[in-house]
Amino acid sequence: MELIRKPIHYTQEGKSLFDQFYLDEDYNVPDQKEDVQRIIQGKAELRTEDIRPVENYVKITGKVYFTILYMTSSGDSKPAVLEGKLPFEEMVYAESDGNESFYLRNVRTEFTASVVHSRKLGLKIMAEIEIGREWIRDEELTENIDSDIPIYRKTRKMNLLRLAVSKKDTYRIKEEVTLPGTKESIGQLLLTDISVRKLDIRTGQDEILLRGEMLVFCLYLSAEEKADWIEQSVPFEGRVLCDGVSENMYYHIQHSLEDTLADIRLDEDGEMRVMGIEATLALRMNIYEEEESEILSDMYSLEQQCVFDTQDTVLEELLMQNQSKCKIAERLSLPELKEDVLQILHSRGSIQVESEQHTSEGIQIEGILHLSFLYLRGDDAEPYGSWQGMIPFSWLIEYSDMPEKVSSSLSYHVEQLAVTLAGSEAVEVKAILSFDVFLRRLMPVGMITEVRMEPLDMEELSERPGIVGHIVQNGEDLWSLAKKYMTTIDGIREINGLNDEKVSPGDKLLIFKENVSIL
Repeated sequence: MELIRKPIHYTQEGKSLFDQFYLDEDYNVPDQKEDVQRIIQGKAELRTEDIRPVENYVKITGKVYFTILYMTSSGDSKPAVLEGKLPFEEMVYAESDGNESFYLRNVRTEFTASVVHSRKLGLKIMAEIEIGREWIRDEELTENIDSDIPIYRKTRKMNLLRLAVSKKDTYRIKEEVTLPGTKESIGQLLLTDISVRKLDIRTGQDEILLRGEMLVFCLYLSAEEKADWIEQSVPFEGRVLCDGVSENMYYHIQHSLEDTLADIRLDEDGEMRVMGIEATLALRMNIYEEEESEILSDMYSLEQQCVFDTQDTVLEELLMQNQSKCKIAERLSLPELKEDVLQILHSRGSIQVESEQHTSEGIQIEGILHLSFLYLRGDDAEPYGSWQGMIPFSWLIEYSDMPEKVSSSLSYHVEQLAVTLAGSEAVEVKAILSFDVFLRRLMPVGMITEVRMEPLDMEELSERPGIVGHIVQNGEDLWSLAKKYMTTIDGIREINGLNDEKVSPGDKLLIFKENVSIL
């Protein structure tokens, strides 16, 4: 007698860890930089270098890279830029069995710079991070049993997710932006902001196909030290080799744009009118196959007693792989900017998810769109200003009849954002927020691991009545009744004239002990 098993390789996610930490530092303006009169705008980006478990904590180390646009004390109207980085180390409590891996799932930063004096700034950074945790599991599914004696088997059919590929990779984007004829040639780059938009990721044969846009904003000084700017969408497409992947597979791929870089290049006429744009698209990929499996869940024999051991495990079935898009259209009244804004140059946005709840209709998300924009003022002496605020939003990722036990992997990005003037003291905000969701059903299973046969208690069997009248109770089916009374499903159906195996509580059945004749 031998159990027939099949190996399965899959992932299991644990509950995410959420953490918020602050950095508060003084920053001395480098000697080669001009004195600071007024700060226009600042931005900060958190980059992790290492995430690892340390006893009952997760240790995260990295750096926060910041950029500050400011007006100088020289008296002219041209802006200048400060750039720097601050190291950080954060310990997040997490009980770990040592077998899981941790990764940065979502991150958001808030950055404030204030003038202490012309050569010193106060920097305040708030970072919100979500740390995902994942186990790679290898199980053996018990599908059947090979036996010399007749054994009645009960199996459970499942469409299980099998992990085909789990890897990290990068795609290097290299593009160029040529200035239109209406723009001044570039003398010095001041502020660049590069983000990815409308990213479409698909699986191909042994490859991952990528297509999207980079939104490139650049504020610069011309050769005559006149400030100018450009904002342009740059399309890109490419592929990442990934052995073992095919078009019909399912996937959850997280992405982030890192190591963005812009440099000045000569055009065909020898003028500085071309910007080289480079960026790294970091990919964290879990790619799955859906596999129909039949799992042995129960058994019995009329000749011997089947005694078996089980081990509790949790398997996963795919419910949904989807990209859901939330549209935001808001008119913001900004009386504090009355008649101050001549033109909006560039806007940035980030998403803060405050709650994610599984309901009967789907995944209910409550969150905030954090918004900032750089604008041109009517004051020639101080021509630039910035504003930041927030827009709350509510979004339902629809999935009807949501099961009780599910696991969802959620990643999100600002796909499109446009801020336009709407009169002297209002702006129109239009945004599309993209939510990538990978939803699985969690199915607890008692996996049969060992089985042994023992002799039947013939004395006890002989004392059982040959005919039993039974009223079906809640939770009973023909299988449980056949096993209990040492008969077969077909025998019960035949005696009671049943066309199928369906019975309901309250049904009255006659049950005959196997091999006992009614004659």
